[in-house]
Amino acid sequence: MMTEGTSKIVVGLGPVPLEQVQPYLDSDTQFIVSPTPVELAQAQGAIVRAAYKIGPEELDQMPRLKVLARTGVGVDQLDVEKIKERRIAIAITPGSNTKAVAEGALAHLLLLVKSLPQLHTLVQQGKWEHRSQVSVRDLDGSCLGIVGFGRIGRELASMASALGVQVLAYDPYSPVDEEYSVSSLEELLSLSDYLSLHLPLTAETENLIDENSLNLMKDGAIIINVSRGALMDHDAVLAALNQGKVAGVALDSFIQEPPVYHPLFDHPRVSLSPHMMGLSRAASEATYRMAAQAVAAVLRGEKAPYTI
Repeated sequence: MMTEGTSKIVVGLGPVPLEQVQPYLDSDTQFIVSPTPVELAQAQGAIVRAAYKIGPEELDQMPRLKVLARTGVGVDQLDVEKIKERRIAIAITPGSNTKAVAEGALAHLLLLVKSLPQLHTLVQQGKWEHRSQVSVRDLDGSCLGIVGFGRIGRELASMASALGVQVLAYDPYSPVDEEYSVSSLEELLSLSDYLSLHLPLTAETENLIDENSLNLMKDGAIIINVSRGALMDHDAVLAALNQGKVAGVALDSFIQEPPVYHPLFDHPRVSLSPHMMGLSRAASEATYRMAAQAVAAVLRGEKAPYTI
């Protein structure tokens, strides 16, 4: 409940840590980590994590809401039309986790390229004599295809180029620098040894990586998805792994979070992380700070940056 001296309630939906948010809210604002129905009804602002869904039912629980700040940039879990109908501002936090997610994509790629899980198991199980049976590949001289060339895609391109990787990129929504550009997604798929996905989830991008697109890729390709789980048809990807068409897959994002079990998760050439690549220490601090500052600005009657 609201404490003495406060006049505004902001709630966390997701969860959101108090210590990383409260310092950036105004002194007349109380932040509630685990709001009750009564506190939701009083809330004028909300800071919302990526996996938290906001639709008409959730909006009805927060009739006083003026601003909703989403940690990150994806809004696929938000009913944007209904939120705007109620004249609620939507703030996002672009750039806060750019380097962290790009590093995460590169880390997953290196793990699979160098076959680290398999090599770890050999040593652990005393099977040193079998090490020559594990393929260890290279980044240097390879081709990395990046699908989606926003902040994260560009950062990954810079990191990979520094390691001797040829980078190509395709973005259905935004222009790509000439040095990386290809004419189509099909061309990118056919040229890439490794593929990294950095697109929002839309009706056009859902199941972008399906049986047809997988058939266009080089044999032994590795696919990294640190963006949105539904960009990939998991059944088709598993089939391609089992057939040897694909040599490795990394997932940091899932169709549903927490994910429903899929046999893809058990494949030895799959690397999994629980949507954490954008939640490094520095990235978390930045995204929570930006979200809290946006909420505070709107509740003061100001226009927050990065509202949609």
